[in-house]
Amino acid sequence: MGRLKKLKKIRIHREGTHILWGSFFLLLIINAALYWGIDCKIPFYLMALVSVVVYLLMVNFFRCPIRLFGQDTERIVVAPADGKIVVIEEVDEHEYFHDRRIMVSIFMSILNVHANWYPVDGVVKKVSHENGKFMKAWLPKASTENERSMVVIETPEGVEVMARQIAGAMARRIVTYAEPGEECYIDEHLGFIKFGSRVDVYLPLGTEICVSMGQLTTGNQTVIAKLK
Repeated sequence: MGRLKKLKKIRIHREGTHILWGSFFLLLIINAALYWGIDCKIPFYLMALVSVVVYLLMVNFFRCPIRLFGQDTERIVVAPADGKIVVIEEVDEHEYFHDRRIMVSIFMSILNVHANWYPVDGVVKKVSHENGKFMKAWLPKASTENERSMVVIETPEGVEVMARQIAGAMARRIVTYAEPGEECYIDEHLGFIKFGSRVDVYLPLGTEICVSMGQLTTGNQTVIAKLK
């Protein structure tokens, strides 16, 4: 299936609009109080500098680039997130498959885009959310002990792929848009994780892995695997 060329436009994700507006007015009030309430302007100048830096970091965090894959998606698995490959290994998956799978994990730092994309075309088979801890997202136990959301997708070829959104030490909210029974496609948003996190993708044994440890990924652009 052909795709249009990748668009260059950058927008703010809907998950960040209320936070950004609220933060803007809060910082504005604090800076105004310092400017008009204290004769010495040094605290105001320092707070103004900190406010600009913090706000720009928040805008950067909630940016949402419009990306189209632009290639044939048959048997392709794309990176569901921006970040770095921190795990490629065979694991026992006990939550849904109850067998051996290849797990590819992408860690997102606070500087990465935190929108998540569907890794494959298909139909959503299962969606679940589990409360848990907020350990550092790159730790191995984070996959099973941190707060997480699971989305299982069956591709047109009948292959089931799981994407698991995992909260990190700073993340306190996972948003998942997937609904059981709906069709999903590469190029569409699966969800959003706020402030530092990780996404695991579970693939069948024998899948051709196209990335390596430490490699940087671009969500909805980097091909991480090809299904058999």
